[in-house]
Formats: sequence, C-alpha cells, structure tokens
Amino acid sequence: MCSVFGLPLFAAALLACASALVSAPAPTPAPKLKAGFAYADITPDLGMEQPGGYGKSFHRSFHDACKVRAAVFDDGRKIAAVVGLDLLAIPRSVVLDARAQIEKATGIKPDAVLLCASHSHSSGPIGMVQPGEYDTADETVRRLAYEESSMADKGFLLHLARQITLAVKNAHATRAPVSLGYGFGHEDKVAFNRRLRMKNGQSWSHPGAGNPDILGYAAPIDPQVGVVAAWDARGQLAGVLVNYACHATTNPGGISANWPYYLERTIQGALQAAVPVVFLQGASGDVTQVDNLSPHPRPGAEEWAQQVGGRIGAEAVKTILLMARSGEATVDFKSTLLSIPRRAPADSTLTKARAVVAAGKPKGENSEWIFAKETLMLDHLIRVSPRVEVEVQAIQVGPAVFVSNPAEYFVAYGQRIKQESPFAFTFPCELANGCVGYVPTEEAFGPNGGGYETRLTSYSNLEITAGTQIADAGIALAKTFKPDAAPTRPVVPFSGRPWLYGNVPPGVR
Repeated sequence: MCSVFGLPLFAAALLACASALVSAPAPTPAPKLKAGFAYADITPDLGMEQPGGYGKSFHRSFHDACKVRAAVFDDGRKIAAVVGLDLLAIPRSVVLDARAQIEKATGIKPDAVLLCASHSHSSGPIGMVQPGEYDTADETVRRLAYEESSMADKGFLLHLARQITLAVKNAHATRAPVSLGYGFGHEDKVAFNRRLRMKNGQSWSHPGAGNPDILGYAAPIDPQVGVVAAWDARGQLAGVLVNYACHATTNPGGISANWPYYLERTIQGALQAAVPVVFLQGASGDVTQVDNLSPHPRPGAEEWAQQVGGRIGAEAVKTILLMARSGEATVDFKSTLLSIPRRAPADSTLTKARAVVAAGKPKGENSEWIFAKETLMLDHLIRVSPRVEVEVQAIQVGPAVFVSNPAEYFVAYGQRIKQESPFAFTFPCELANGCVGYVPTEEAFGPNGGGYETRLTSYSNLEITAGTQIADAGIALAKTFKPDAAPTRPVVPFSGRPWLYGNVPPGVR
C-alpha cells in the first residue's frame, strides 16, 4: 500500500485539516473529570508459542510490539480502569492476579477493572491450554494437552499480570483534568460475517470464495466504530478508545498487535498526537476481515492489516473531529458472575474420538484427529469442572457504557445489547476478564445452523443458551446506571442580521 512518511495515504490526506482542528477546540467549562492513559510492553520473545490454533506454532519473526493500553477515569467519587490488551485472549487466572495487584498499587476495586483482549492471533503465548490444567488427566490426555496443543507460558502469564498492573498504575498516577467526547463512525467495507447460508440448509464458516452452493451471509456485521476521546486542559488530545467488531486475524507477519497496530498509527498520524489508543474488541465471534462472497484475490497479509486498521482508524479520526466535549462524566461499575454448564459430547462421539486418537496423528490433513483430541480433552474438563465461571461487567463513563463478556461472542448479541441499553453510547467488549471460547446464537445451533463456531471443543463448550444469559446480564447491569446526557454543541441564536453578501436575488438580466 502506498504511504507518505510511513502513513497510509488516507491518513496523510486527513493530516492537514485534522491537525488544525484538533488543536483549536471549542471552549468548554473547566473539566471536573480526571483521566490518565499509559502503555506497557507485552511483546513475546521469539521462539515462544503463537496462539490461536489447535496445535503448536512458534514465533520466528517480529513485526511490531504488543502492548497493554490502559485508560483510568476518575469522577472524584469512583475510579475505573478500561484496558485493551494486544492478546488472543486473557486467562481468568491472569485477570484475578492483575486485579489484586492493581488494587494494592492504586486502590482501584477489582470489579472496576475491565481487561479486554483484542484477539490478536500474532501475540503472546496465553493458551489455549493453561499450565497445570490437565495434570490430573490420564497419560493420553496429558500428552494431547501439553505436547500436541497450543499452551500458555507460565512465565509470560506472570509477566503479563505485572505489565497490566504497571500500565494501570501509570495511568492512575498521571490522571489530570480532561474533557471527553463520544461518537460513532461507520465502517462496512473491511468486516464480513464468516458464516454463510448454504443450499443444503446449513450455515458454514468460510465455505470458500466462489462456492456455488452459497446463498448469502447467515448473519450481519456491526459497522459502528465506537469512539471516546479525551483532551487535556490545554485542549491537546490525551487518549482515545475505539470499539469495533472484527477478528484480529490479518497476521501481518511475525509478532504483532495485528491490524490494531495500523488503527493506532492512523489515528496518531492523522491527528499528530502520539497518544495511547485503547482498542476494545466488539462482539465479533462470527465476524472477520474475510469476504467469502468476493470474487477478487485476497490482499497480502501486510496490505490486509493496513486496510482493516487504516479504514477503522480513519473513521475514528473523522468521528473525533466532530465531537462535542464535556468535562464532566459519571464513573460507575458493576459486575456479576454467572455459572454456566458445559455441553458434553455424546458417548458415541467419545468412543470414536478414542479410536481416532489411538490410530495416531496422520500426516497432511488431520482435522478429524484434531477434533478427536479436543473431544478427549473436553471430557476431562467436564469431569473436573462441569460448570464455567463467566463474568459480565458494565463500566459507565458519562453517556457511555462498556458491557463486557469473556466470549468470542456472536455479533447479533452485541447488537441486542446496544439496542436494549439505556445509554446513547454502548460498547460491547468481548474476550474480557476471561475466556470461555465461542458463544454462538441459539439459532446457530438450530436446524439451519452449524459451522466451525458451533463445534464442541475444549476451548468452546458452553451450553446453548449461554449467549442469551450473558446478554441478559449485561443489559440488566447497564440499566442499573443513570446515563449522563451526551455532550452537545452550544446553540447560537439568530443575530437578526443575514450575511450581507448573500441576501440578494439572483444576478440575471
């Protein structure tokens, strides 16, 4: 992709007008709200495992750094932290560890800390398998888990909790008066639902471009680009939060924050402001950058990352430039814990899985073996933990509410939460405060459902109604808050005089 001074062209094109507007804000009352923003590094080492698959893969090159991106909001009464992580997901153990450290360092309450993973498939080794998770399993299952599956690195998990704490601690320490703006952009050219209706009545994930049996998309996308921006007392941009729903699977090459890297670069470059950009992944369990209906060749990985991150970033810039601002915002937070059962495989499925695994891992195509492995691992998990702890959280910042869930959550649920929330700006945040795998809609499990996301694995196995339970809980939490009014621009009354150059009839003979 062409660039100017290292920026995508569209970012460079926005720069001239953006820099002037962002440094000349409309007058606002003295801010009462305080906020702080900070980074910390969580870049994995070369040679560490690359997460995101059902087998082992290792990082061999570096593209860009992975970060913790923290925002802390303080209304003088309550303090909350909203944190974006360049990670595939965040294990529940790390959430609990980091929150305890944060409370000790800053006094911020554990349920006031939202930790949201971007779902970068090019980030650090956080699983799927956790250290010690299968220690009580039989020898076969232990081998499948620890030697044949993607596994978290214990040292990296400890480092991750420390770096999350560092970022929040620094953001907390640098709190200063700010004015906030809120808005929605619209980007519908880089995200696509990856489940499609087929002529056989089912819905398949990624059936392949040009497949003549495709009837159309099985579900929508969410094109809203949610943005919250903060300006300091001098009117300089201090930090940005962006919420959008699309898998971070462009994988531009090596260790990387994935397309959110270009999201951040676009915003920083266009606004000439080297400020933290906190990305919060929306409900994108069935949404990726892959268009299965496109007849054109797919872009290369680097170009694809630039396209996705750049277009979302450009839309965020456009939204920021038109924001009204307010120096006041109520900060509040609540969370609830659900206990949701796992779905168990049928006895016949277990019997077949044992036979497939016993026959040995085949060379080449091995999908049947992979999911047989997953079946046996799931059987162990059901024996030791038949129910899963699921945290649902809501954090209010003025007229905005962040509603979190720990799932790869289908987009339809995110849209429902937005529709039923009483807030003008509602931001669903998936893969937050834990990880429970894919949570499809109940329709996806019905007669016309199906696809990869509905498969039963050690990663993804909650009961069919889990998505509805999570949405109900998130909406209920949001409704316990009283939303602030959205900032508006002042209305200028008519002066009684039109423009003298313009109040004339047409100049004709």
